[in-house]
Amino acid sequence: MIRDVAERGMDTEAPAADGRLRDVAFRLFRLGQCYADGMDTARFSDDWRSETAPDDLRDGASVARYAALVRGRLGGWFEGASAKEFARIVAAPGGPRSGHDLLERVCADAEAQLERLRAALARTEST
Repeated sequence: MIRDVAERGMDTEAPAADGRLRDVAFRLFRLGQCYADGMDTARFSDDWRSETAPDDLRDGASVARYAALVRGRLGGWFEGASAKEFARIVAAPGGPRSGHDLLERVCADAEAQLERLRAALARTEST
């Protein structure tokens, strides 16, 4: 979805003041990284919502490589997680949550972020 976007397209402003296309794409995958980190440290932060893409994520291919790293991190975390991990209480915005509840929230946030990415890509294609 993002791999073939050229560098100039990644600077297109996303709808709804979400930043540039590169930021919207980065945040989708950063959210997954934050979930794994939060489960490991028992502390989940919403800071990902305002993060901007690092300077080295300049084109769609570089964002796709970052996404592959995140998928690997998540795959490893889920492979090693026992049922006890999901019952664990994690400090999160809005109060403590079980790992299972946090996963549901992260999935809903990821779905919303994916819709933002689709809207930003549609805007890029129309310019």
